[in-house]
Amino acid sequence: MKNRIVFITGSTSGIGEGCARKFASKGSDLILNGRNEDKLLKLKNELESEFGIQVLPLVFDVRDRKAATDALASLEGKWENIDVLINNAGLVFGVDKEYQGDLDEWDIMIDTNIRALLSMTRLITPGMVERGRGHIINIGSIAGDAAYPGGSVYCATKAAVKALSDGLRIDLVDTPLRVTNIKPGMVETNFSVVRFRGDKEKADNFYKGIKPLTGTDIAETIYFAASAPEHIQIAEVLIMPTNQATGTISYKKTEA
Repeated sequence: MKNRIVFITGSTSGIGEGCARKFASKGSDLILNGRNEDKLLKLKNELESEFGIQVLPLVFDVRDRKAATDALASLEGKWENIDVLINNAGLVFGVDKEYQGDLDEWDIMIDTNIRALLSMTRLITPGMVERGRGHIINIGSIAGDAAYPGGSVYCATKAAVKALSDGLRIDLVDTPLRVTNIKPGMVETNFSVVRFRGDKEKADNFYKGIKPLTGTDIAETIYFAASAPEHIQIAEVLIMPTNQATGTISYKKTEA
């Protein structure tokens, strides 16, 4: 993956940041997207200093299609030749029952988890097809396999990610491009703080008694898929902590 161009959405924390650090450590140059310019610049400086690679920060909200389109249109030189797209940006709000949920929060989830993923894929994949190389890696979820209490809308968005990944793989079957859907189980990142609407104590309690995965763990799996020989397409990976069996079944040790 040395000198490859890797584009990561939602790159300033969690799985996205983990991917940025992993690919940088292997010599990839990075296009990093996020909404917080200060965090992006801080990460850029850290990675360039530590790994000697180049980082191009692109500050925009993936939900803003015009901003995304303008950002991609601004790429010049080598930065136009994106080798790997990691559609990582995603979020969930609340644990409300479907008939009690917040419509505005649902709009944000659907716009981020589905529409933005589609926009980025549509904007970047044609160039990959033209160049005859590329890899689209979507961050799905175990939640996309089956609905669970208080998460039906989020589960639906991640089921859509699976369908979109499978459909894109079908559409690209006559090309050298690869499509991978990564489906994490319990991962401890800021994602859970957002789910509990900023209540970090609730987010921390969710992981009590179990050793969850980290953004770094998921990044290792993503890198494994991206760096596989070109004739190998890792279509889908479900990755969970050892003490998690399904989206709803896990074992948590209670304190003595």
